[in-house]
Amino acid sequence: MNIENSIVLVTGANRGIGRAYVSELLARGAAKIYVAARDTASLRELLKEGGPRLVPLPLDVTDPYQVAAAAAVASDVNLLISNAGYAAFDGAISAPDMDAAHREMEVNYFAPLALARAFAPILAKNGGAIVHMLSMLSLVSLPMAATYSASKAAALSLTRSLRAELAAQGTQLVGVLAVQTETAMGASLPEPRMTPQELVADALDAIQNGISDEVAAGAQTKAIYEAFLADPKGLQAKMATRLPQRSANLI
Repeated sequence: MNIENSIVLVTGANRGIGRAYVSELLARGAAKIYVAARDTASLRELLKEGGPRLVPLPLDVTDPYQVAAAAAVASDVNLLISNAGYAAFDGAISAPDMDAAHREMEVNYFAPLALARAFAPILAKNGGAIVHMLSMLSLVSLPMAATYSASKAAALSLTRSLRAELAAQGTQLVGVLAVQTETAMGASLPEPRMTPQELVADALDAIQNGISDEVAAGAQTKAIYEAFLADPKGLQAKMATRLPQRSANLI
């Protein structure tokens, strides 16, 4: 699909990758962007910068009533970017409780499912596409982010099933594979980290080029993805050495 003159909804638009999506969409000529966040006050600076093409939308992606309300308001959308994410970066056993694991599944798996269900009829009518933010940890598991890895693996499986189901109505679905990025959520991860702008540019290029598949976004992700394709078990073995700090403290 063409980004120019498109009408877009971006979840988690107030910072990091979501904010980079908004900036790039504006640069590529999107006609209207619904910028969604749990706290719309956090969008104030972005709204000043973006001007009248930006429409603030209060949205907790884990709240089914707010998801339904967002679909009612943004019924003209033809591009849905499910960007909101959550990561605790802890071990499966060493985490103090399972609260973060539940939250990761709610935000990273159930929310994209709920959004796809809510917006599928809209996209069937308007045409267009969905973007899901995945991770290289959708393909390999990192013990220091065990439950986050599991949530992203679930999101990848969901993305592939949704893509097959939505193809009949002509809806494109891009799953964006990414590695650590220069964002608040990725600040604790090792360098080098790619920029959100590099990730977003590749994701939107895929949309414009009609790709409906997983896309490795950014040079660093592409290199790791090639390593995965060449030797998936070898890459997993390397990841398995990265244990959570709490586990190290327990030994």
